[in-house]
Amino acid sequence: MVTSTRNSQKLSFNSTPLVILTVVVLIAAIGFYVLFLRGSNQSLQPTALTAEAKSYVRNLALSDVEMKASENYMKTMLVEIVGKITNNGSRTLGLVDINCVFYDPYGQLVLRERVAIVKMSGKGLKPGETRSFRLPFDSIPSSWNQALPQLVIARIEFAE
Repeated sequence: MVTSTRNSQKLSFNSTPLVILTVVVLIAAIGFYVLFLRGSNQSLQPTALTAEAKSYVRNLALSDVEMKASENYMKTMLVEIVGKITNNGSRTLGLVDINCVFYDPYGQLVLRERVAIVKMSGKGLKPGETRSFRLPFDSIPSSWNQALPQLVIARIEFAE
């Protein structure tokens, strides 16, 4: 009688790497959501100026606003909005943000980007002072109408 014996091997599966991978993917997904999706939704929502800031807006003047386009080192188009802001009021400004609103040829909004033209890290914009600003944009959708965007004061914070 011939008997054949098979060596039965028991396969063992170590689940530790799978658990670690799952946790890492989950943390990455949460981080992506918090940094990009949630943050971008908040920046698209217009914020209202305070009553004090609304009354002060008439004291701010944008002048010599121009748009320039050039190709950057990555062979993509870089659009720059340059100009000057003047504080004709009596208070020093610590921060001024504007919304740059880009439209397509049909008047539909294609991009709204909020940028600071006076920053807290600087010395502020004193009464009677004029300061130049430069706003670079490298991710404007191709459906943009190539016109100067609408520039709207979005936020004013007064220096102490």
